[in-house]
Amino acid sequence: MRKLENSELKRKSIEAFKEAKKTPIIIILDDIRSLHNIGSVFRTADAFLIEKIYLCGITATPPNKEIHKTALGATETVAWEHNTDVLKVIENLKKENVTVLAIEQVESAILLQDFKVEKDQKYALVFGNEVFGVAQEAVAICDGCIEIPQLGTKHSLNISVSAGIVVWDLFKKMKWNL
Repeated sequence: MRKLENSELKRKSIEAFKEAKKTPIIIILDDIRSLHNIGSVFRTADAFLIEKIYLCGITATPPNKEIHKTALGATETVAWEHNTDVLKVIENLKKENVTVLAIEQVESAILLQDFKVEKDQKYALVFGNEVFGVAQEAVAICDGCIEIPQLGTKHSLNISVSAGIVVWDLFKKMKWNL
């Protein structure tokens, strides 16, 4: 076994990335405090050709040195938009027939492994504050909630880890051509 060289990875140029067909997933980050988490989510979004990231509330925006440190250029490829009001973002996406799902531990949440994607459906995933999670007001207007099953004592994952897990799972379920 041999580790691949960077030249063998078939990396897209920025232009090719922007023109590529995107995975029908939108990420909504609401009130994320950690610039490293934001940058890491940008990298995950780049890796899976995510359509767009909405940065809401106090979530910082590029250009930012600390976001760039973990995003490694993904802020130049992934489409993003800032909006102070996550509720407006959710409502607007729902009007566009996007299924909006909070990633949160709530009553009647669907466990991630049990969530079934619908063919040709676009999804928006709401990730909330590192301490308080997705705001109850946002949870209340989402189409549903997905919970990542956890067996330890914390029942809490880092936001960037949660985003990576959920995006990968939905990407797989969509049977995207790797």
